[in-house]
Amino acid sequence: MPSNPKTVLITGASSGIGEATARRLAAQGHAVLLGARRTGRLAALAGELRASGASVAHRELDVTSLDSVRGFAAAALEEYGRIDVLVNNAGVMPLSPLADLRVDEWERMIDVNLRGVLYGIAAVLPVMRRQGGGHIVNVSSVSGHRVDPTAAVYSATKFGVAALSEGLRQESRDVRVTVVSPGFTRSELTDRGGSDDARAAAHAAAELLAIPASAIADAIAFAIDRPADVDVNELVVRPTAQG
Repeated sequence: MPSNPKTVLITGASSGIGEATARRLAAQGHAVLLGARRTGRLAALAGELRASGASVAHRELDVTSLDSVRGFAAAALEEYGRIDVLVNNAGVMPLSPLADLRVDEWERMIDVNLRGVLYGIAAVLPVMRRQGGGHIVNVSSVSGHRVDPTAAVYSATKFGVAALSEGLRQESRDVRVTVVSPGFTRSELTDRGGSDDARAAAHAAAELLAIPASAIADAIAFAIDRPADVDVNELVVRPTAQG
């Protein structure tokens, strides 16, 4: 059990890193609010965790809608009375060469990966400032540190997440800010969209290299559980074999 149980909001919590983080933090005794579009999966996960004694609630969430994200934050306040941590995890990664001109997919990545993070910050930052403290964890990617073919737009959004996080950190004295950058991780991130060749290449690389989503959840839990005067700003977690 953590010495200081917290109320944690997790976006994109129906699978992958979001689900693993929910499991990890709930098992540690934190109160968790799960958000995602796939409410059936959320309900099943929340029910499973509650059956084990965890404090878990869930709510449908579309991070591309400011009203939806604000409603998510309001639900946390209604359920738990405060917001200690937001894990901005929701993301999409349809990979393709720029020459394919998949403009709709570019816009989707910008909306989910970047605008969604901004909406999350907008929804919880005033609450945290009123409380005199809080913690925003933004899930980026190693693609926020390097650019590879077929990942230009995805990388642009993740470089943006890093920039937003650093700006917020510099502006904050009572809100902690952490960027977690996963490498190849087992998830559904590359299952939808993008070119067939890029998707196949990503799946092949993941089969060889990917670490479990629980490894990223462990990193998030580590950052959250530091003392209030310790701000872990950046964690890069990737497979040892990843170049």
